[in-house]
Amino acid sequence: MTVEKTTNYGNISVSEEAVAALAGGIITECYGVVGMSSRQVLRDGWAELLKKENYARGVVVRKTESGLEIDLYIIVSFGVRISEVVQEAQKKIKYILQKTLSVEITKVNVFVQGVRVVA
Repeated sequence: MTVEKTTNYGNISVSEEAVAALAGGIITECYGVVGMSSRQVLRDGWAELLKKENYARGVVVRKTESGLEIDLYIIVSFGVRISEVVQEAQKKIKYILQKTLSVEITKVNVFVQGVRVVA
């Protein structure tokens, strides 16, 4: 699945991995987000923090008729209001991806996989 755009100069194709890496980079800059988590929580219930080069493992990108749907798996900081962190992250992801890719973002689903105490 790629995001396709045609211009006067030719065609532009953006891969799913590139969209996922961009979304992962954006969400890790949001207040209250400690980092990205894998889509599957480990056997004993612990969520692992992903490194910068593995952000795509914590993001699912689906192309629909009306646009893109993004699923993000994150770990939040202890002591923050989770609903506010998620709501602001959804707004930021949708705004930046729409401006960057010139594609409609129909849904941004955020799944909180864990809470961490940050020293």
